[in-house]
Amino acid sequence: MSEDRRVQPVVLTPILKSRVWGGRRLEAFGLDVPPDARIGEAWLLADLPEAVEDGRSVVESGPWRGQTLHELLEADRSSWMGTAELGPDDRFPLLVKLLDARENLSVQVHPTPAYAQSHPGAHPKSEAWIVLQADPGSQIYRGLRPDVTRESFLEHLRAGTVPKLLEAVPARPGDCHDLRSGTCHALGAGVLVAEVQTTSDTTFRLYDWGRVDRPLHIDEALACMDFAPPRRRVEPVTIDAGDVRTERLVDTPAFSIERLVAVRPTRLDVPTSGRPIVLVTLEGRASVETPDGSIPAIPGRALLVPAATGTARLEMDCAAVVLRVDVPGPIDHIIDDGPAMASA
Repeated sequence: MSEDRRVQPVVLTPILKSRVWGGRRLEAFGLDVPPDARIGEAWLLADLPEAVEDGRSVVESGPWRGQTLHELLEADRSSWMGTAELGPDDRFPLLVKLLDARENLSVQVHPTPAYAQSHPGAHPKSEAWIVLQADPGSQIYRGLRPDVTRESFLEHLRAGTVPKLLEAVPARPGDCHDLRSGTCHALGAGVLVAEVQTTSDTTFRLYDWGRVDRPLHIDEALACMDFAPPRRRVEPVTIDAGDVRTERLVDTPAFSIERLVAVRPTRLDVPTSGRPIVLVTLEGRASVETPDGSIPAIPGRALLVPAATGTARLEMDCAAVVLRVDVPGPIDHIIDDGPAMASA
């Protein structure tokens, strides 16, 4: 593979997922939502196991058009990943999505490290939601109310009143919610979010708002649920630097997220620091300059900048908003290939 082919960023084709709780808001990102379909998720960047149907992103255009992200990593891991580690089975360590919750998502929990140590095949999973749109009165459910115990939770589970125990906060566009493994959580109806998570589509489903046609994983969820009060949501650290406002939304062992907001049309150097970067345009127009020309960073798409790029030049028009997702250095990445695979 030649040097110029190694360092060129790629745009990935979104993978649309039908969900019982989905809607049609993803059309606003230029995504082709089929008539009468309930599309709950658009997987912008995915590298799940081969057994997962439509679980691997495909390059949309350019020299690698039609190839999967997984094939790129197999062909030239060092150029794409640099010092960042891949996940199990040499898969990309992050899954990036858009979620459209026309209805409430299930109340769910993901495995904790302690649970994973004693349950082969189970792996921790952390995620973060950035609220993009929210209907008046809509909510995010994150963690349990103070003094909730396993015993009281079981009582409400049997009574079908689990929502009374959840810490509900208003869904406000712009807010970021950090949901670590073990946190009981649910996305409320009327909310559209961008989600960044470790590479897994595993869910331990506890409560499903009266839906009766989907399995629950109560024993597994209770075994790894964190009953401590939810962590306080931290306000982003904001840096105003001329033409761009940078908001540091979340910093976890598995990923970090920044929101870049252009005050006026600008060009911004984006160093990779030897690790890949994922760029997702949320508003306005943006592009990445390469030696071979400009690659549009289209809303509703993920643009993957390989580690070997060094420094990318990001162009943003006035009021453009771009998420920058960074993969940290060597860590223990996670995925669950076991029977608990489930949609939210």
